[in-house]
Amino acid sequence: MANAKVIQAKQEAVDVVTAKLRESATTVVADYRGLNVSQVTELRKQLREAGVEFQVLKNTLVRRATAAAELTELDEVLAGPTAVAFSATDAVAPAKILSDFAKKNEALEIKGGVVEGRVVGVEQIKALADLPSREGLLSMLLSVLQAPVRNLALAVKAVAEKEEGSASA
Repeated sequence: MANAKVIQAKQEAVDVVTAKLRESATTVVADYRGLNVSQVTELRKQLREAGVEFQVLKNTLVRRATAAAELTELDEVLAGPTAVAFSATDAVAPAKILSDFAKKNEALEIKGGVVEGRVVGVEQIKALADLPSREGLLSMLLSVLQAPVRNLALAVKAVAEKEEGSASA
């Protein structure tokens, strides 16, 4: 009976990873070989602060989850020690944090990932990392939306000053 409990526990773990793969805006797979404990702790801290879940998972477990989530193209990067970062809300955060960390620590190697349900390679993850954060994008949008109002206000002010100048003359 212990065997049935072990199998059930493993199936539950596969189900959890499958759900995370399906629900995540972005999932990044990385090889963490060569990082020391303090580096891994710092990486986990940065990811946690951004709301990104980071787990070291067995490749067989992830392969079963990718099969259930219909993302089997990801299986080709599942070799060696595998760490997976899941983010349900911010599509850019895991890519940006892992990419920045990999630039400072050559031992961390990004292998690939899943963005909005599509399996992507290292190049796409790095391109995603180069995008501004959600807050940055919102601030750019706000700036673009404010520009016409600001220009209108400046034009009205200039007309008012011109009329004041001609009225006092």
